Amino acid sequence: MIEIERKFLVTSEQFKTEAFKSSEIKQGYLNSHPERTTRIRVLDKEAFITIKGKSSDSGLSRFEWEKEIAVDEAVELLKLCEPGAIEKVRYLVKSDEFTFEIDEFFGENEGLVMAEIELLSEEDTFEKPSWLGEEVTGDHRYYNSQLSKNPFKNWNK
Repeated sequence: MIEIERKFLVTSEQFKTEAFKSSEIKQGYLNSHPERTTRIRVLDKEAFITIKGKSSDSGLSRFEWEKEIAVDEAVELLKLCEPGAIEKVRYLVKSDEFTFEIDEFFGENEGLVMAEIELLSEEDTFEKPSWLGEEVTGDHRYYNSQLSKNPFKNWNK
């Protein structure tokens, strides 16, 4: 399956009043190579293993394969992950036929709030909410796999 998404920084907490759901997420990477990543994620009471391929030149799309696994298995697999677990709360906000996923990071990435929108094609357009800031699609620093290696708190602001 090909995933097509755009990423943006978030400029205010207004999205929290518009969210129809929020979930706690903890995730780690068994492999965070730029050509492919293997992620373990616990999202509330569900868990997943996800493999992602290299991003396209535009940074908008890449191969993604995901399978649900037992939470107890995910907890054990998290112990095998590379250093730098990602902790965040994900908020879901509806926008026309699309849904924004807004991640508020904690731990080593505290202070970073980022929104993603999955599209059906790279040409899809959508209305940008007032809290949506600078687009960071294709900027590898904002990939979760890279945030686990070079956390937001270490960036020169």
